[in-house]
Amino acid sequence: MKLPSAIWRALVVLFAFSVIQAVAGMLFLPGIKTPASPHAAQWMLLSNSLVVAALAFVAFRSDLRGWQLGAAMAGVPLAIGCVNAIEGVFFLTNSVISWPGLFAFQILSAVLLLPVWALLFGKRPDLPQDHFHPIGSKSSIEKLWKFAVSDLAYSFLYLTAGFIVFPYVKDFYATQHLPPMTSILAMQLLLRGPVFVLLCLALVRMLGLPRFAGALAGGLVFTIISGVAPLLTPSVVFPDAVRWAHFCEVTSSNFAFGALVGWLWGQSRQVVPAVLRSENEKMQSWA
Repeated sequence: MKLPSAIWRALVVLFAFSVIQAVAGMLFLPGIKTPASPHAAQWMLLSNSLVVAALAFVAFRSDLRGWQLGAAMAGVPLAIGCVNAIEGVFFLTNSVISWPGLFAFQILSAVLLLPVWALLFGKRPDLPQDHFHPIGSKSSIEKLWKFAVSDLAYSFLYLTAGFIVFPYVKDFYATQHLPPMTSILAMQLLLRGPVFVLLCLALVRMLGLPRFAGALAGGLVFTIISGVAPLLTPSVVFPDAVRWAHFCEVTSSNFAFGALVGWLWGQSRQVVPAVLRSENEKMQSWA
């Protein structure tokens, strides 16, 4: 697949993504409206465009095919959205959002988008060899300590960024009933951290880049989907000042986390030349 072909396919995915979101929103979130803003639609289109562009980049480089690729492209944002919604249930107790409706909205959107990704990006010639496997290439002991370090790193970055931004959002959260700190920490260590580690590893696996490049690219893609896109659009959940404060908090901490996971689990320098040769062969087969 050549780059121009990938671009127009991504545009088709963007159109389908926007239509599916509109239909799913009418079905499951009929009472939720974005704040009155002359640029709300533009922000929404930009948000959707960033998500599709990030995922299309991953799909373009991935060695997955067919329904496997479709499931991966639909599953990554679904997992992020569901984990964030679970946290919202505990943090935003006075929100107007129907949380069951939000989960249904996200699941239906992912199910309908799966065949779109599979049909548009999943039909390509097989590659001569698979990408580097960040999990399969490690011993059991190495998997254990790297997963623990990655999970702890997420919680540390989450709490550090949260403490920095808290003075700017404390008035808003005074209107909510926040869970105790032990519950907040448990959620990061036992739910968000492990899920996000696995998602970042999946991105590193699909991108198939050398260690440093894979860390940067994986961190950037993860940040766009998990932080940039969700917080760009005006929201009924957060006032603008709170939303932009969280935007700075989430994007910085998530990029640092994604890059750390990509670097920690990335391929060693000894295998980079072979991988680069494989990448050249792959690009030639697509040309």
